[in-house]
Amino acid sequence: MSKKTHPILERYKPIVHGIGKTFGKNCEVVLHDFSLTPDSIIAIENGNVTGRNVGSPMTELSLKKVSKGDTDQDIINYTGKSADGRALKSSTFFIKDDKGKTLGCFCINFDMSELVVARNVLNDMMQVALNVEDKASENVNTVNDVLTDLVQVTIDSVGKPVAYLTKDEKVQIVNKLDTQGAFLIKGAIDYVAKVLCVSRYTIYNYLDEIRVEK
Repeated sequence: MSKKTHPILERYKPIVHGIGKTFGKNCEVVLHDFSLTPDSIIAIENGNVTGRNVGSPMTELSLKKVSKGDTDQDIINYTGKSADGRALKSSTFFIKDDKGKTLGCFCINFDMSELVVARNVLNDMMQVALNVEDKASENVNTVNDVLTDLVQVTIDSVGKPVAYLTKDEKVQIVNKLDTQGAFLIKGAIDYVAKVLCVSRYTIYNYLDEIRVEK
């Protein structure tokens, strides 16, 4: 016999549907029942944003907070990325019963990828594009800061979120980074692989392609 959902959580199901329909396909709305953790989703709208559905688990951040019992404060307007590299703006609201026991949470994950593309187009039109070499030559505190800046500025120069990048565009990014000596920095392969949402072996393959052509 399936477990009955707490009445307080049941009241949120129509809200999940309503908000999802109001704000459209880029706005994922999720309702979690913590008694079903880790597979805690009991209602979801626009699950295409993170690729989840009813019965799927919560995000790693929320799961960590729940496991620590750290549910007193809601988490508002934090950013992150989906598994395929979509830029997300998220908020998590914890739901409690009359005695203060946390029953679950109500989450909104907004996919900002299309807005990022639009912003980059506007920035380009207003001539505020960053210069990679100037950015890399600024005073920085650590080698890791140099790598982080190089990678971010190089990706921004393409004008797309990572989720929208083609293989050729990713190879182009790796080529620019290689030209600037980014891969001479310790840990660069793993870092770039993580940011581009590919494996470290894929980065090695890209580098092999690039260096053969050179």
